[in-house]
Amino acid sequence: MGLLDKLKATFSLNKDKNEYIEGLKKSRDYLDTQFSDLFSSSKEMDDEWFDDILFALVSSDVSIDTAGKIIDLFKKSLKDSKTSDIKLAKDILVQTMIDFYGDTPIDVMMALDGPTVILVVGVNGVGKTTTIAKLSKKYKSEGLNVGLVAADTFRAGAIDQLKLWAQKIDVKCYFGTYQQDPSSVLVDALRQSKIDNIDILLCDTAGRLTNKANLMNELAKMFRVMDREISGAPHAIWLVLDATIGQNGINQAKQFIEATEVGGIILTKLDGSSKGGVVLSIKDQLNVKVLFVGLGEKEDDLKPFNPESYFLSLFGDRYD
Repeated sequence: MGLLDKLKATFSLNKDKNEYIEGLKKSRDYLDTQFSDLFSSSKEMDDEWFDDILFALVSSDVSIDTAGKIIDLFKKSLKDSKTSDIKLAKDILVQTMIDFYGDTPIDVMMALDGPTVILVVGVNGVGKTTTIAKLSKKYKSEGLNVGLVAADTFRAGAIDQLKLWAQKIDVKCYFGTYQQDPSSVLVDALRQSKIDNIDILLCDTAGRLTNKANLMNELAKMFRVMDREISGAPHAIWLVLDATIGQNGINQAKQFIEATEVGGIILTKLDGSSKGGVVLSIKDQLNVKVLFVGLGEKEDDLKPFNPESYFLSLFGDRYD
């Protein structure tokens, strides 16, 4: 049994298999139209064929540079395999993308003492507040005492939205008032979270991205006050990106990464995107891995990102 066969067998037993298959349906259907004829028995594996595969990858929102790297690796893998079987070549392409992405990322490392503080950043409209709510349900289901901080004080309704989610999921919510200084909200929240014995504190932030200087100044102030209250806080900074905007999301991400040490990405709205190849460009261009993916609108549709499950669901057959 080859490596990909083993991955297929493992995927068939994955508890998130159906969510991945259903959540990536729109992207998979789109890719089926791009790849359907490329692996038919009538095709020859010549330069034109490789160019067609590169174009299909780019059309799925893999950047041209990233697609070129994948094609180079794909050519090498085909040469090493000494195969002329076009159907086997399809498996080799999927395996190439899995290898290109690399290992499955890990979840947050818990702080040794006191709350583990996670700062969630991203522009307005990417689903940041809803994602925080979904994360809170995940961690609560794991037996952790979870708290939410409504530090997005500049968007009308953001505080009330997070309060409603906290009430629904039954977790603590720390909040201030509309247009209050976000850093002062964070100070109060961190102090109270220690009293409440919170394990994980998820902090919503304003989604403004007027320019890099303002972003850096605002985040720098937050970091100063947070570290003063809880040593090492924030322990993780996660960036939320909207999968439906594709390469534009990478441009947004670059601004945040330049402003702060983003440790992981949460890719939302994949169920509404037809261009799921952006995951490969995120890894290649940003060197930051995707930690979670949004595969639906329900509270439990935010799933830990698994490269094998992702690419087996996205490209080619369903492997179930």
